[in-house]
Amino acid sequence: MIIWINGAFVSGKSTLAAGLHGALPGSVVADPEEVGDLLRRTLNEHPGKLHDYQDYPAWRRLTAAYIGEVAEYTGGHVIVPMTVLNPAYAAETFAPLRLSPGLVHLVLHVDPDGLRARIDASEEYPGDEARSEAVRAHRRRRAADYAAAAAAWMHADAHLIDTSALTPEAVLDAALTRLLPTHLATADGVRP
Repeated sequence: MIIWINGAFVSGKSTLAAGLHGALPGSVVADPEEVGDLLRRTLNEHPGKLHDYQDYPAWRRLTAAYIGEVAEYTGGHVIVPMTVLNPAYAAETFAPLRLSPGLVHLVLHVDPDGLRARIDASEEYPGDEARSEAVRAHRRRRAADYAAAAAAWMHADAHLIDTSALTPEAVLDAALTRLLPTHLATADGVRP
């Protein structure tokens, strides 16, 4: 099973991915940001380089192939923490993954006030306030993009977990409650 964890920046995707990895024996965490970093390095000097690596059709195809190949090789749970806000990009990336072994799309939601508070409290680069503030500014700009995607398509496409008032342990419990019945049912060949 492929477990794609989507949502706003600072919604808890990496924390949930780590928790699921610990709770699901034989699972692996596959981060599509590494595919993006590879494309950035490769195309850095190219005149057609793009600012957002998700805008590269190659990122979407390579990510789907990477995740699919890892799932096939391991035969276990592949946990993917990655925000994808563009519905066309999500559809293109998810389509091949919705086939065997299957895809569960989780979205971690945070109410707008809570999201602002989490962004303001984040410190990506301890000791380097200028770099940390640049990351916070980027996240503030993207918060509106998340809200638009959530309203337009994301919440309808996924299993939603509202993390606004939940501890990381409660978010993990909510995710496992959603995942385990699917996992147990698919082992028999019966899908809920």
